[in-house]
Amino acid sequence: MLKAKLAHGWLLACLLLIGAPAHAGAPIVAAASDLQFALTDAAEQFQQQTGHALRLNFGSSGNFRRQIAQGAPFELYLSADERYVQALYEEGYTQDEGVIYAIGRLVWLQRSGRDDLPSEDAPLAAVQGALEAQTNGATERIALANPEHAPYGVAAQQALEHAGLWEPTEPLRVLGENVSQAAQFALSDDTRGGLVAYSLALAPALSERSEYVLIPETWHSPLRQRMVLTNQAGEVASDFYQWLQQDEGQAILRRYGFSAE
Repeated sequence: MLKAKLAHGWLLACLLLIGAPAHAGAPIVAAASDLQFALTDAAEQFQQQTGHALRLNFGSSGNFRRQIAQGAPFELYLSADERYVQALYEEGYTQDEGVIYAIGRLVWLQRSGRDDLPSEDAPLAAVQGALEAQTNGATERIALANPEHAPYGVAAQQALEHAGLWEPTEPLRVLGENVSQAAQFALSDDTRGGLVAYSLALAPALSERSEYVLIPETWHSPLRQRMVLTNQAGEVASDFYQWLQQDEGQAILRRYGFSAE
């Protein structure tokens, strides 16, 4: 039943994308949600230079990994966790092992205008504040991506565990299907904030109404983001794959807070 639901989900998404006249026939790219803004900018610049459009599909890396194994027509896969790419390669679904295209960072994100942004020395102080508020009868949610299939959710869990806050926050946690949805939850009125991707915090659409503090990289496993061409990849997808590894593509990723390996 679960497999049927997943298959129906990617089929519906692909049908919606295929139905867009402006991009008919363009290759479909499966990309982790932390790339929502960075990859959109990159694809637009690539199209301006080459005349080739791309259909971008953003979601959780784990879900895309399963969908590709089930036959989803994605030509290029950009994961936020390199292990998903390596698994697909070992199972024979990709052309090779792919390449690391970026290292991601985790941040605490909250609505702007509050007077309690944590310091770099204590980046999860707001989480502790939410727990204290709970003892006084108030409920302030803590947002993060679902650790079951979202790499940034795994990193968020690890950071909370590092600070001894994973188990205490269980009643307060609200899980996004992916890190982009978690960022939306983090900025909602009934949420204290959330642990999300640095790249989203830097995007103008979010930065205008939020503030953030970086989580130390040592508090979680490295977010080594790997991309790969699937066995269905054509010439345009291959060209974009190469373009992202060159100076222009890398410059866009750097602008959104990603670092090189």
